[in-house]
Amino acid sequence: MAENEHGPENQPGPRHEESDVNVFAIGRFAFALVAVVAVCLFLVFGFFHFLVNLTGGPRPAVSDYSRNGQLPPLPHLEERPTVELRAFRQAEDNELASYGWIDQKNGVVHIPIDRAIDLLAQRGLPSRQQNGPQTAASDVSVPTESGLGPKMQQPGGPLAGESK
Repeated sequence: MAENEHGPENQPGPRHEESDVNVFAIGRFAFALVAVVAVCLFLVFGFFHFLVNLTGGPRPAVSDYSRNGQLPPLPHLEERPTVELRAFRQAEDNELASYGWIDQKNGVVHIPIDRAIDLLAQRGLPSRQQNGPQTAASDVSVPTESGLGPKMQQPGGPLAGESK
């Protein structure tokens, strides 16, 4: 069987394009990227060591303070935040569910919140006393459409029409 006159490239079968991807350029880019990252890491660590030497050395760790029995400078971090939050919420729940004195000298106490809600439901909320119907806004019109109506208030406010 004779080969095609244009060579083996024209033979049917799976092949790939060799001119689309420049492997050499991709390799140069990857090498340059690694080199830039290495230089940046070197500069960062050099600057860090410069700052450590400038400030007189690294700061002592929290464990160094605790070995000496002294506290680190403020602000203090929470050592066990979940345990401390749970204890704080438990203390609040105990306050809300117990009786106790707030000011024993003046006879002020706190009661459980459930009991306070029951007492409030029985007695009702305090309110101002009503001394009759209010007549100051008697000439105010009520809007009948989506607008404000012809006259909500007369000029000068609701008390402008009253005589002295």
